[in-house]
Amino acid sequence: MVNYIKYGFRWLNHSKTREGISKTKLEIKKSPKRHEIINFLLSQFNCATNYLEIGVRNPDHNFNKIDADKKYSVDPGVEFKSNPVDFQLTSDAFFEQLEAQKILTPDTLFDVIFIDGLHLAEQVDRDISNAFKFIKPDGFVVLHDCNPPTEWHAREDYYFNMTPAKGHWNGTTWKAFVKWRSNPEVQSCCVDTDWGIGILSKSAAIGSSISISNDFFEYNTFANDRKHYLNLVDFEDLKGFLL
Repeated sequence: MVNYIKYGFRWLNHSKTREGISKTKLEIKKSPKRHEIINFLLSQFNCATNYLEIGVRNPDHNFNKIDADKKYSVDPGVEFKSNPVDFQLTSDAFFEQLEAQKILTPDTLFDVIFIDGLHLAEQVDRDISNAFKFIKPDGFVVLHDCNPPTEWHAREDYYFNMTPAKGHWNGTTWKAFVKWRSNPEVQSCCVDTDWGIGILSKSAAIGSSISISNDFFEYNTFANDRKHYLNLVDFEDLKGFLL
């Protein structure tokens, strides 16, 4: 604590620190928000829609704003104790039970699956793989937190928040998204808003796959060419792909 007090002013005035604080403020101001993008995707279907959200926390933040004919929510309740969701499970347990036909119906498929659970690449990668087992052929897998503005936002440890990112945490979700961007069977893009809304599809022409030259997923290499790695677009671009 003594060292922090002694050097705190110098830390707060460091150019990288000021940049991190500034980028956090800019990201918070961006629009549209994730529920608006998800609702746009759902509006593309000319049928009753089926929506799944992985990682809900407080449903007022996103889930309750989604317009779908059927909606299902999954969260173990670690961060929001009341946890008013349909399935109080981890995503792994949920998909295991769904595959074993212990929950919902045997023919359950979703139009949109939104992944916003544990923001670590290994878990996100597994969530994406499981989501594709239960998505309709023309459906979308959507991810939050794909575009961390600084290395502090992309830290692995959520609880280390003595940084300009403070409690804001995108984790290493970007690594899983970039990995799937290299899959030739998948189209993808990332809308540059609300910390990066990644979208994956096996049918919609939203962005061709890429070759990954960043073999070790180094953050600075990614950040220096994030438009390429993420296929970073704005909301109007997304509309142009699909309308």
